[in-house]
Amino acid sequence: MKTGINDTQFANAARGIGCELAMIKAVDKIESKGSGFLPTGEVKILFEPHIFWKYLRRADITPVRSKICYPVWKSEPYGKYSEQHGRLQLATKINRDIALMSASWGRFQIMGFNFKACGCKDIQEFINRNHESEVAQLDLFANYIINVNLDDELIEKDFTGFARGYNGALHVRNNYSGKLRSAYLLFKTK
Repeated sequence: MKTGINDTQFANAARGIGCELAMIKAVDKIESKGSGFLPTGEVKILFEPHIFWKYLRRADITPVRSKICYPVWKSEPYGKYSEQHGRLQLATKINRDIALMSASWGRFQIMGFNFKACGCKDIQEFINRNHESEVAQLDLFANYIINVNLDDELIEKDFTGFARGYNGALHVRNNYSGKLRSAYLLFKTK
């Protein structure tokens, strides 16, 4: 596991996207909470039971309601980051690929189902890249931002538009755009 992203690597990603360095660092601050890896060396993930439900249904697999699988996003806690790999392992017993696609991965918490937008041929390549290093996670993020056309939001500092595109319509519940704006202003003054 290689951790850490230096300022040059952040600057290169910002240049590739066409946005200010402070914008990339703001997203990093909000998403990473300091690292793309757990102290155990595992990639930081957040397993999303409602996404697992949705993709099981798309695959014509009848989901069963449980702590790892339910139909609608809930405001109840997901549990600690340290518990997420256990939840993922339970889900892989039902369907491995769908389980892997139902978690957000790494420093930028990109959902696994976005593997193609990150430039990966399949979910396994996406997982492997996330395990490589935080710099690889940054590369996946930059590819994703460009391929899903969120680069304009970062360039224009459209905090609400970026929040909606990156976290979905429920971003308002967590004040994602406000947190992003505050983080941007913090990095802009440095």
